[in-house]
Amino acid sequence: MANVLLEVSGLKVAYGGIQAVKGVSFEVHEGELVSLIGANGAGKTTTLKAVTGTQPMASGEVKFMGRSISGQGAWDLVKQGLVMVPEGRGTFTRMTITENLQMGAFVRNDDEVEADIEKVFSIFPRLKERAMQLAGTMSGGEQQMLAMGRALMARPKVLLLDEPSMGLSPIMVDKIFEVVDDIHKRGTTVLLVEQNASRALGLANRGYVMDSGEVTMTGEAKSLLADPKVRAAYLGE
Repeated sequence: MANVLLEVSGLKVAYGGIQAVKGVSFEVHEGELVSLIGANGAGKTTTLKAVTGTQPMASGEVKFMGRSISGQGAWDLVKQGLVMVPEGRGTFTRMTITENLQMGAFVRNDDEVEADIEKVFSIFPRLKERAMQLAGTMSGGEQQMLAMGRALMARPKVLLLDEPSMGLSPIMVDKIFEVVDDIHKRGTTVLLVEQNASRALGLANRGYVMDSGEVTMTGEAKSLLADPKVRAAYLGE
């Protein structure tokens, strides 16, 4: 079995007196695409924020590449190869596409940054066409592509994607999922958080279902996709 790159055990997160995440455990193996699905408010984004050091944990442990990273900040985690594309994209709107990609490599100290920008452009040809355009003048789908490309510039060992299809047109949703599949097939390990359960599980090797701050189901993605409970709750059947 492939190495476990990301292991989350008994993760709890609270906002004041409200327990948002209630003892969540999951793992991501090297080379996998794992989907974490659930309705809005299930605790998916809070879980990712706690894993990546942008939201304090109440208890639990997170291990990355076999070492505890609990309590470490996002800056340190990016340097180690744990990189998240947040919900809402978070592009630098007053910088060009190329400048945004350069910012993605801020933790690096090597001479291959320009070559990696060209690799990103090969994945996202639309970004290359508009390399000098300000990010803030792009469509939501284009900014999502840019946010994903910027994350790839950090050379992630695990790429965490938080709701990449949210708010996009159907055509752009199709494109984003094609790109997620392509990134995974090129060798990047991916943890995909999505409300679009059908599309997310359609790409994944394994999946976890979250409800009200807890993992309620887990298994092979195809099995979850065929499960009547999942289909009734998340696919409207």
